[in-house]
Amino acid sequence: MRETGQFITDAYALGAGEWTMTPVARGALGQIWKLSGNGTSWAVKELLFQEGEPDAGAEAALRDAAEPLGISAPRLVPDRTGAHVVRLPEGSWMKLYDWVDGTEADPSDPEILSWCGRTLALLHQAGQGTDGTPGGWYEDCPRDADWAALLDRVDRAGVPWAGELGRFVATTAAELGHHVSPSAPGDVVTSHLDLRPQNVLVGPGGPVLLDWDNAGPVSAERELARALYVWSGGNDADAGAARRLVRAYRDAGGRAVVKGVDAFSMLFATDLNYVHVQAACAVDPTVTPEQRDFGGREAVAKLRSLPDLGSVTRLTEAVAGEW
Repeated sequence: MRETGQFITDAYALGAGEWTMTPVARGALGQIWKLSGNGTSWAVKELLFQEGEPDAGAEAALRDAAEPLGISAPRLVPDRTGAHVVRLPEGSWMKLYDWVDGTEADPSDPEILSWCGRTLALLHQAGQGTDGTPGGWYEDCPRDADWAALLDRVDRAGVPWAGELGRFVATTAAELGHHVSPSAPGDVVTSHLDLRPQNVLVGPGGPVLLDWDNAGPVSAERELARALYVWSGGNDADAGAARRLVRAYRDAGGRAVVKGVDAFSMLFATDLNYVHVQAACAVDPTVTPEQRDFGGREAVAKLRSLPDLGSVTRLTEAVAGEW
């Protein structure tokens, strides 16, 4: 990666000297590298699956609107020409961010839960007034024919988890998909769309929100519902934690209200789509073996951690008195 590191330092005018690229983490969208040299460090996000040039406009605009409200986030650094996205010589796209030191947020920490609720309320205030429409990843999910085609490919590939996927399609996929639908236009804001513990680092200055790549239109109610589920413990949700998050959200001016199971449409849609995309990647002969292995691991992990309708119902009831 030495040549790639040199290309990046030239593109962003980071200065001459010895620079090193160290792999840090691999996510669903790509690879995170730590670029170090001249006594400084930067985070490089390499977008492995991006075909066309990504649009970082919504990400940059929301981050800039959220910063004066007190939401800490790494800076999305422009290159010499002012561009926020650069194409590497090997063909993939990348973004450069300030490096952030810290530990992953602990959702059992009451102060972190309050921070999450408050931050979501501030994001919804910063993103008010959008006329955008949420993308299909958040509003739709695979149909019966899509699952059938995927099952055929998985069966022919002979992966060990084919039977598990088949049982999921016959039961849970249909149950959760029943609650996935387009959101009401009046509830739509521009927001982060991926506020979860893995995207929050806690350093000496407090929590820092990472991974703004997905920023865009979303139902405020549905983003709040997803955050409630993720931060309060998922299918083993802690009612007290959920109520604390809601109170912080309301106290900070948040207006969304989680009215019932259908409010979790975004949660269901994103999880169903994730299973489908990763399982398809796992049996795709056109991608690298490493990408297929990653897809298989992610598909199986998600199959074993999907939302349960009964748990979601109990979570909704637990916060009913907070509105």
